Amino acid sequence: MPVALITGASRGIGAAIAMKLAGQGYRVVVNHRDSAQQADEVVAAIVAAGGQAIATQTDVTRADDVANMVNEVNQRWGGIDVLMHTALTPYVITSFAELTWEQLGGKLDTEMHAAFLVTKAVVPGMIARGYGRLIYMSALPSRRAREGMITLGTSKAALDQFVKYVALELAPHGITANLVAPTTVEGGTATRLIPPERLQAIAAGIPMKRLARSSDVADTVAFLASEGSGFTSGHYIPVSGGLE
Repeated sequence: MPVALITGASRGIGAAIAMKLAGQGYRVVVNHRDSAQQADEVVAAIVAAGGQAIATQTDVTRADDVANMVNEVNQRWGGIDVLMHTALTPYVITSFAELTWEQLGGKLDTEMHAAFLVTKAVVPGMIARGYGRLIYMSALPSRRAREGMITLGTSKAALDQFVKYVALELAPHGITANLVAPTTVEGGTATRLIPPERLQAIAAGIPMKRLARSSDVADTVAFLASEGSGFTSGHYIPVSGGLE
């Protein structure tokens, strides 16, 4: 059975992805930083449905934590076939006029540090096996500027370029690297930061007239994680209901 490591999988989009992949026969690693109860609930739901899953507490911005997590999974299940990097580091919604370098630079640092560490940790094993799927969570503001989203948009734009280079270098090894970029997701972090009237306006501006759902994102990830996506690499894939 293939093994999928999902960072930030204790709730929301990450949990939906974990449940989706487990339902498709993956052994799933449910990573969390400080939400053990919720991670255990995701694992319990997967096991109750007949799947295999474990929870692991790891801060993906700490090199030792990441190395220990990957070593544990390698020893338990023999390797990681799919990395779904969903973990979201904190950010503020603000104008450029009110923005501080600490806010922007801090988000850039944590965004890229986490992506760098988890990628570095899983790639050697993938190269050794000649197979791997790397998937990263981007966001539409990385390509489509949205008021107040300068920290998220800028950091995700850096992630987008990082993944392109990773995809280029690893393609000869049978490893793909792609980005999934949902619009605002129902129940996601952004919905807790954005006023309700703004959320209504965002939904109204989407051709399908609703926000994205976690299941929409999970369905897209399931394809990118599959063997059938083997010739799809280096792509930024919006999950946006037709919003460009």
